[in-house]
Amino acid sequence: MDEAGAARLPEHAAEGSELVMSARAELITAEDPYFRGINADASLPHWMTVRPLASTSPGGAHIVDLAGRRGWLIYTFMRRHADPQIVVTEAFWA
Repeated sequence: MDEAGAARLPEHAAEGSELVMSARAELITAEDPYFRGINADASLPHWMTVRPLASTSPGGAHIVDLAGRRGWLIYTFMRRHADPQIVVTEAFWA
């Protein structure tokens, strides 16, 4: 979500928008965006955890739980040599 999209959110969603943008920044700068291994997401802020969406596909879509599961992001990591990207396919905030 870009800043223009965040500006269109209802006022009660401002906290969620800030967490989504913060989580996005953490994912973009992560050494391993798949967070493989036990406690691999221990370096993340306390309010977010990462896990595979399906345990049978550890290289596929992942889910980031935000603020005690009040919201989540589902994303995939696209490995491209010149420009790797994280693609968020779903965002939710309650």
